[in-house]
Amino acid sequence: MSLFERNGFDAFVTGLPGTSFVDQWDSHVAKVGSKVFTLLSGEGTAARVVAKCPEESFEILTALDGIRQAPYFAKRKWVEIGGNSPLSDEELVHYLTRSYELVAAGLTKKLRQELGITQIS
Repeated sequence: MSLFERNGFDAFVTGLPGTSFVDQWDSHVAKVGSKVFTLLSGEGTAARVVAKCPEESFEILTALDGIRQAPYFAKRKWVEIGGNSPLSDEELVHYLTRSYELVAAGLTKKLRQELGITQIS
């Protein structure tokens, strides 16, 4: 199942502890605690996934076709990954997991414990 389709996106995100969904900004938004860590917008060939990434990855990713700075998120190192990007499914899972970890690391220790988040890389 593709992460650029809602079923595949939801299946992946629900496997991460403490996640929830909300539909806002014309997108399907995944949060950990109350903080956004990824979102899915568009459908079919116009589908896009937005994720937070470390600065080094931001520079590498935005140099690839089909990946650009995410509108409204760019100053905080967020990327918008199009369905036509050269990333494999495995690489996309890696970047979405990393986005989750980066955002979850910013939560309080108490909230991470309440949400069942036991380990952050």
